[in-house]
Amino acid sequence: MSASALAQADAGAAPIHSGQIAGAIGDSASTEAIERLKQATQNVKNAENSKLLTRAINAVHTGAYDKADKLALKLLKRDEQLGLAWHILGIAREKNGDYASSLRAYEAALKLLTDHAAVAGDLGRLAFRMNMPDLAAKFFAHFRLSRRDDVEASNNLACALRELNREAEAIEVLKEAIAANPTAPALWNTLGTVLCNAGDAAGSMIFFAEALSLNPDYTKAWHNRAFAKSDLGDVKGALADCDEAMKRPALPQDLAIMHFARATLLLALGRLEEGWKAYESRFSHELSEAPHFYIGGTRWAGQDLKGKRTLIIAEQGLGDEIMFANLLPDLLEDLGPESAVTLAFERRLVPLIQRSFPGVEVLPHRTVAYEGRVWRTVPNVEDWDQFDYWTALGEFLSSRRGSLEAFPQRKAFLTPDPERVAYWKAELEKLGSGPKIGILWKSLVLSAERARQFSPFEDWEPVLRTEGATFINLQYGDCEEEIAYAKEVFGIEIWQPPGIDLKQDLDDVTALCAAVDLVVGYSNATMNLAGAVGTPCFMLTGASAWTRLGTDYYPWYPSVRCFVTQQYGHWTEAMANVADALRDFVAR
Repeated sequence: MSASALAQADAGAAPIHSGQIAGAIGDSASTEAIERLKQATQNVKNAENSKLLTRAINAVHTGAYDKADKLALKLLKRDEQLGLAWHILGIAREKNGDYASSLRAYEAALKLLTDHAAVAGDLGRLAFRMNMPDLAAKFFAHFRLSRRDDVEASNNLACALRELNREAEAIEVLKEAIAANPTAPALWNTLGTVLCNAGDAAGSMIFFAEALSLNPDYTKAWHNRAFAKSDLGDVKGALADCDEAMKRPALPQDLAIMHFARATLLLALGRLEEGWKAYESRFSHELSEAPHFYIGGTRWAGQDLKGKRTLIIAEQGLGDEIMFANLLPDLLEDLGPESAVTLAFERRLVPLIQRSFPGVEVLPHRTVAYEGRVWRTVPNVEDWDQFDYWTALGEFLSSRRGSLEAFPQRKAFLTPDPERVAYWKAELEKLGSGPKIGILWKSLVLSAERARQFSPFEDWEPVLRTEGATFINLQYGDCEEEIAYAKEVFGIEIWQPPGIDLKQDLDDVTALCAAVDLVVGYSNATMNLAGAVGTPCFMLTGASAWTRLGTDYYPWYPSVRCFVTQQYGHWTEAMANVADALRDFVAR
């Protein structure tokens, strides 16, 4: 994939990143970068071009990026083969937030400049920031070819490899770099993040401590140690480290991650009033995953909505949309029939939401990735003026879920298709007697941060060997390998429901979830659907999962029973507890 391949595309909406900060270090406009650019101008023979390049470089140095952009374009009109002008244009547009155009400019510079290692480094950082780790790894590897022992080159390549779940390769890169640069805190810090993402939070603490011993003011190490403490169940300690990190200057995007991480820590401690207020940080422009709403009209700011026409748009990932829909029954009841409400949900959820709230207009929203940002809109709305206000669904959390007592104990808040529930019940009866247990073991979104939240499939053996249970596959995505493994190694058949796409047919998936006797697994979209329709669930979760809101249960879904591991990456005990509980369930 080339840099210029970036285009508008449907984005798989995901929850906002609240984890580690071990991103690419370096800066395309740093003092060192400016000096490299100035030295490169000495090789430009045309005196006028050299003079314009110097002015453009000085503009970058002083932060006058619009001026640098104009001067670079002026140079390219004179000579479109001038690689330095393309490089400066790339820097200026990156700094102004025009990531797509910046990528194209950097790519042009990469092709034209003889000494293009620095451009590859800039391209890698930009691709990394835009959540394109595969592309970033290629550019960082290219950058490192000419700087084998360079801290920036090795650190950044290791970061990209980590995000690709290639931890072993990342560790090898870092070991070599640390041998050459043992006093570089960035390398120790990144090594800690690699171990933490691999599920070894305890081991990672050693490397964060080393980074902080080398530089007690190293913000990223404070924040990342907070992340590791959270993984180990020490949420109070994590909050203390997070607060320490925020005392120190940081890049704006790092600080935005810290603010959002702090919000989730407060929620994990059950401090809901503070937590929901801090949760507003999820909309920070500095968070690359934060949704930018392309919606006309007036955004709601707490006004009385009774008698008003309001568009409420679901936010973040699919699981969050379902979970936050917990708000809708009492919210719509309070607004009353005199208020006209339009709901916007992910298109696969529209039939389910419409059935659950029949008096409300439900439209599909659309999410696209464009120029390094995530945009969400409602394409079926042609006239935004028809609404008095619009707002994101999560904006009601603070006022309506400000305490644990505010969570209603209703069994279900979404309504599956009764005909499809009956159909699936009949199909399940054909499998024989005994309870039918739906299982879920992974997510399609397995970034380095998220992968540790799921166990290896091998850990499911004690659960799947439960006598008397019939297991039903509810896991979306490619599951052939795991289903074959269960049959060949465990001797267990996992029934694959025929005629259903478990990723796309979410209305039918919901009916299937309602038809089984129990769902066992991790918190992905399907688990949320099962909980929302009141199906009994055994949910595997981490000690510091913020969505439990400081409890040992799951406030969003009364039918969910939680099985908590004290450390991500260590699921054996939790799995054994699930197996014991499942035997009791089957016996009953």
